[in-house]
Amino acid sequence: MMEEDAKEQLKGTELQAKKTQVTQLPCDGDGICMLCKAKPSDVETITCKTCVTPWHVSCLSNPPETLASTLQWDCPDCSTPPEDVPLPPLGNHSFPTAPSSDLVTSIRAIEADASLTDREKAKKRQELLSGKLQSDKDGHDTNKEKKKKGDNVFDLLDERLNCSFCMQLPERPVTTPCGHNFCLKCFQKWVGQGKNTCAKCRSVIPPKMASQPRINSTLVTAIRMAKLSKSFASGGPHKVYHVVHNQNRPDKAYTTDRAQKKGKANAASGKIFVTIPSDHFGPIPPENDPERNQGVLVGECWEDRLECRQWGAHFPHVAGIAGQSSIGAQSVVLSGGYQDDEDHGEWFLYTGSGGRDLSGNKRTSKDQSFDQKFEKSNKALQVSCAKGYPVRVVRSHKEKRSSYAPEKGLRYDGVYRIEKCWRKVGIQGFKVCRYLFVRCDNDPAPWASDEYGDRPRPLPAISELKKATDITERKEGPSWDFDEKDSRWKWTKDPPTSKKPVEAQDSTGKRTRIKIRQSHNMSVREKLLKEFSCLICREVISLPITTPCAHNFCKSCLEGAFEGKTFLRERKTGGRALRSQKNVLTCPSCPTDISDFLQNLQVNRELLDVIESLKSKIEEEDASEKLCEEEIDEEEENDEDGDENEGKGKDESNSPVETRKRAKVVDDLESKK
Repeated sequence: MMEEDAKEQLKGTELQAKKTQVTQLPCDGDGICMLCKAKPSDVETITCKTCVTPWHVSCLSNPPETLASTLQWDCPDCSTPPEDVPLPPLGNHSFPTAPSSDLVTSIRAIEADASLTDREKAKKRQELLSGKLQSDKDGHDTNKEKKKKGDNVFDLLDERLNCSFCMQLPERPVTTPCGHNFCLKCFQKWVGQGKNTCAKCRSVIPPKMASQPRINSTLVTAIRMAKLSKSFASGGPHKVYHVVHNQNRPDKAYTTDRAQKKGKANAASGKIFVTIPSDHFGPIPPENDPERNQGVLVGECWEDRLECRQWGAHFPHVAGIAGQSSIGAQSVVLSGGYQDDEDHGEWFLYTGSGGRDLSGNKRTSKDQSFDQKFEKSNKALQVSCAKGYPVRVVRSHKEKRSSYAPEKGLRYDGVYRIEKCWRKVGIQGFKVCRYLFVRCDNDPAPWASDEYGDRPRPLPAISELKKATDITERKEGPSWDFDEKDSRWKWTKDPPTSKKPVEAQDSTGKRTRIKIRQSHNMSVREKLLKEFSCLICREVISLPITTPCAHNFCKSCLEGAFEGKTFLRERKTGGRALRSQKNVLTCPSCPTDISDFLQNLQVNRELLDVIESLKSKIEEEDASEKLCEEEIDEEEENDEDGDENEGKGKDESNSPVETRKRAKVVDDLESKK
C-alpha cells in the first residue's frame, strides 16, 4: 500500500509539473491561445516587453498583479529561471526551453536603442529570432550590408521593374495599359501564343498594342543610367552618356518674310550648326559641333527633316538616301516608304529608291511600276557596302510597322555598316534593291539598356537570298571596323576626301555648355528622377499613367487635357437623331487615339514605387549634405576667428583695405588740384 501511495504521489507531482510547463504557452500568429485554443480579446491579452509576444492572461500561472507591472512584464520564456532550481524530469515529453541569456540580452539591447523607431525595432527582433541577424567576424552587420546594397540605384530598379517572364530588368521595355513592364521579346512571345491578357493582372491588352508594341524610352534611359552607376561603383570605366533634353535642342528652322504659308515651307536655307560638309562619312564628333561641343549624340531627336538637316545627320529634305554614286552613301532615313522593309533594331533590311512614277499624287506614287537598278542613290549604297563605310541611320515616325521607330519626329540611331546588297522581286511584283544594315556604333542604341556600344556580331540568316540576284559582298577589309585593342569602332583606312564646302556658322553656345556642366554635377538619382517627368507639366510625375503609345503623364494632367470632352458625340440632322459617333481623343504627345484607354486609367504602380523611392533617397542625401555644409561653415568661422585673433598684433598698414583707402585719398587730392 505504501508503494502504491508513493507512485500515485510521484505521478501527481509529474502531472502538476507538466501542467505548470504547458500553461506557459503564448498566442499564435492568428491571436489564438495555444493552450485553451480560444481567441482572447485585447483586454485579456498581455504583451511581453522583451520579445513582444502576446499571452493569454487567464492561462498564465503567475499573471501580473497590478496595472503598472504589465508595462514591465517579462514572459516566462524571457524570464530565465534560477540555475540552482532544476526543472523536474518529464519522461519522454519535451517542452520549449527558456531562451538563452544572450538572446534576451540582445533583445533588450534592441529595445534600449533610442535611435531606432518602433518599426525598426520590431524588424530587428524578428530577424534576431529567425537567426538572420548575425554579425560577421569583422563586426559588420549583414543587415547593414543589405541596406547599403539596396541604396544602389541599380538595385532599386532591379527590385521594382523586373520582367515577370525572365525576372530581369526589361530589355527593350514595353508597358501595358495596366501599368506592367515586360521585355519586348517576352511580350511578343506571350502575345504570339494567342494570349491577349496581361501576364500579371490578366487585364485585356488592346489589339493594336499587341500587334505594334511601343518601347518605353523613359525606362530605357532609366535602366541604362542605373547600369552605368553600378559600373562606376564597381570601379568600371568612367564613360559619360549624354541625354539630350529640350533645353539642349537646336533652334527651329526660320521662315522668310515672303513665306506664303505658315510653318517651314520656305525654310530650305536654315542654319547649319555643325562644321561638316554634306558628304561627311561616319558619326559627327564634338570637334565638329561648336554650338554644344558634344557632337550629334545617339538618341537625339528632331521635329522634322529640316531640323535633322541643320545638325548634319541627314542633309536631303525629301530623299531617303544621302550619297553619291562615285564615292558612296553617307546616311539613310527609315520612313516606311516600301512594304519590303524589315526593321529588327540592331539590323534591318532596307529597300533602295526608285521604281515609282512620281508625276502623280501621293496615292498613285506609292505603287511601284518598274524595276529598281543599282544606279544613282542605290549605287551609292552599293559602293558603301563594298568599301565598308559607316552609314548614319535616322528613323522616322512614319515607319508604322517598326517597334523601334519614334512616336514623333525623327531620331538619330547611330552608324550602321552595309554587309550585303542584292536584288529580288518585291511584294508589288517588281525587282527592288535590298541592303542588309548591321549596327556598328560605339554608343548603345536608344532602345537598348546596354552600358556600351555594339560588338561585332554574326550576320543574320536572310531567307530571301536564295532567290536573289546581283549579290554584292565585300571582298576586302572594311574601312570602318572594330579594334580589339582599343575595344571600339574606328576608321582602319582613311575616309573618303570631301569634295564639298562646309556650310556652318560659329557659335559659342555658352549657355548650353553651362547646362551640360550642371547636369554632370547632378547625382545619378537626380538625373534619373528628372527623366521621370510629365510631358505636359514638365515636372516629376505624380501618379504616373503610361499610355499604350509609351508616353508617361501625371494622372491629373492627362485628365485635365481631356476635361469637358466626351467619348461619344451625338449627331442630329434636322429633327432626326442619328447614330452616336465615337470621338477621337489623341495622345498629347503623338497622334495615337487613346479614347478607349482614357475610360479606365490605371496608375503605373511599379513606376510610382521607383519615383517615391528616388525622392526619399534624394531627401536623405539633401539632409546629410545640409548637415555637412553647416559643419563646414562652423569650421570656417572658427578658422576666421582664429586668424583675426592672430593678426591683431600685426601691422595692418599694408592690408588691402588700407591700400585702397590711401589710393582713394590720393585721387581726391589730384582731382582738387
